[in-house]
Amino acid sequence: MKTLLLNLLLTIAWMALTGQFLLSNFIVGFAVAYLILWLAQVEADPSGYFARVPKMIALLTFFLWELIKANLKVAYDVLSPKWHMRPGVVAIPLELTSDLEITLLANLITLTPGTLSLDVSTDRKVLYVHSMYIDDVNEFQRQIKDGFERRIREVFQ
Repeated sequence: MKTLLLNLLLTIAWMALTGQFLLSNFIVGFAVAYLILWLAQVEADPSGYFARVPKMIALLTFFLWELIKANLKVAYDVLSPKWHMRPGVVAIPLELTSDLEITLLANLITLTPGTLSLDVSTDRKVLYVHSMYIDDVNEFQRQIKDGFERRIREVFQ
């Protein structure tokens, strides 16, 4: 957590030095600060931060790709004269254990068009998801588990 704070402080310093408070400059500053911290890390105290940031970026990239695909699929279905929907509720068995991980998974699913997280079982082992497009229940479960859930597990390991 200290490394993330230091990375953000170096990013703010970068933005102040360049005099540009834009998102693009923030991203460049964050990348430069990350590189500096990675090069300067002490071998006696290796931080998991440097392994976690690329995994977070991979999760964000995967989410954005899924978001684009889902938007296109829903838009096509809305604009075409024939309905392609096969709605249903699917129980997704969870390997995630913490409240933060489960909440993140449920929110990413809900933010993706065509899907909605409905409930988590009381023992936190099953997530119930409504989807507009369920052709194969097992395939839908596999997509969630191999997609969002696996990447969330990688980030929080």
